[in-house]
Amino acid sequence: MTAAPFFLPYQSRWIRDNARLKILEKSRQVGMSWATAYRLVRAHSLAGNRLDSWVSSRDELQAKLFIADCHLFGSLFESAARSWGGRVLAGGSSSFGLCFAAGTAIHSLSSHPDAQAGKRGNRILDEFALHADPRLLYSIAAPGVTWGGQLEILSTHRGSLSFFNQLVQEVRFGDNPKQFSLHRVTLQDALEQGFLRKLQAKLPADDPRRSLDEAGYFDFVRATCPDEATFQQEYMCQPLDDRGAFLPTDLITACEFSPLEHWEIPLPYRAEGFPLAGSCFLGVDIGRERDLTVFWLLETVGDVAVTRRVECLAECPFSEQERTLALFLRIPRLVRVCIDRSGLGRQFVEQAVEKFGRHRVEGVTFTAAVKESLAYSVRRAFERRSVRIPSADSIRADLHAVRREFTAAGNLRFSASAGRNGHADRFWALALALHAGQPAGGTGHSAFQVLERSRREILL
Repeated sequence: MTAAPFFLPYQSRWIRDNARLKILEKSRQVGMSWATAYRLVRAHSLAGNRLDSWVSSRDELQAKLFIADCHLFGSLFESAARSWGGRVLAGGSSSFGLCFAAGTAIHSLSSHPDAQAGKRGNRILDEFALHADPRLLYSIAAPGVTWGGQLEILSTHRGSLSFFNQLVQEVRFGDNPKQFSLHRVTLQDALEQGFLRKLQAKLPADDPRRSLDEAGYFDFVRATCPDEATFQQEYMCQPLDDRGAFLPTDLITACEFSPLEHWEIPLPYRAEGFPLAGSCFLGVDIGRERDLTVFWLLETVGDVAVTRRVECLAECPFSEQERTLALFLRIPRLVRVCIDRSGLGRQFVEQAVEKFGRHRVEGVTFTAAVKESLAYSVRRAFERRSVRIPSADSIRADLHAVRREFTAAGNLRFSASAGRNGHADRFWALALALHAGQPAGGTGHSAFQVLERSRREILL
């Protein structure tokens, strides 16, 4: 078997494209950020380059990873230059930048759009659609190439109504008024051009993916996704259809944080290494048949409800669900739990109230009116960005799956298709957790204040 080329054809096309404005819709994990890092370092290593480059990643971790790739390529160019008595790199480099002997540099910027203001030179907007406000980011970054340089936008899709998809559609089906050079790389494109061979060369000997062919690997990746729509978006450049979605994708992603952030508390809870400062609230959606039972824990941090754990149980007996609830209720700052009391949840709620007390556990029956109230509370939280959730395909798919529909009688209802990812169970668990944190009993007091008052009454 011959060795795979250093860059695959789709990577080479992107590297060689010198258009002033470039945009790439791509599958996840096919090496395009890596190819972009090479292109940048090569450009800065050439004589005559006088422009700095400014890279905007979605978060600090992604920024460091991108600059780490730049450092790798920079060391290769430096070694080659030294063998000829020359230099490519200069001092002053760090995990957030790389300095070159010609006096230019590659800088990693904050993800905030304002960080782009007042800077000239090349712009790289990595995972563009995942930024909190892509439209604002573009409006500030684009003028930066007025006096030279390139604007390069790379991203997977995040919904059909996103600004990133609007730019793609302008090029593909409009008059391309901004004159973008459009590239597209799906997982299938990458596999057809040699991606799997390169991947398998990097995998350990015991990795099961080493034995797969292209069709087998395609099916393997497809099976790891929570549903078909997510696979099409993340790997096949087909954005999720936001028309009719109760929570459009841009609302969801604006409230996400990196899954690599230290956010998930241990269960059983241990304060060492993860002290909780705010009051905590738990929502529990009870699974039926193939559905999941989901426990969603929130902590109030100022005016924001921050997710601290999402526990999903599939096809578990009630005894296991009760044990999990008991573990959550050992968390000292857990103030209130709201549990879906519909159907099978009735017995679960009755036993929980009997064991832990009605001041701490509340059952919520899912009538049409109650579901409407809960659903709109969720949307308000996302619109106000007063909730924070982990960035995960399964969570994003569940939240996006809820549809608002009207019956033939004109009644509003909320529905979601059932699949291996559940039946929007995470959406309703989050809704219940947010409900648990609302003022209780119409008194104007928070649930935490009600609980403290009940404790004092017991002591008296």
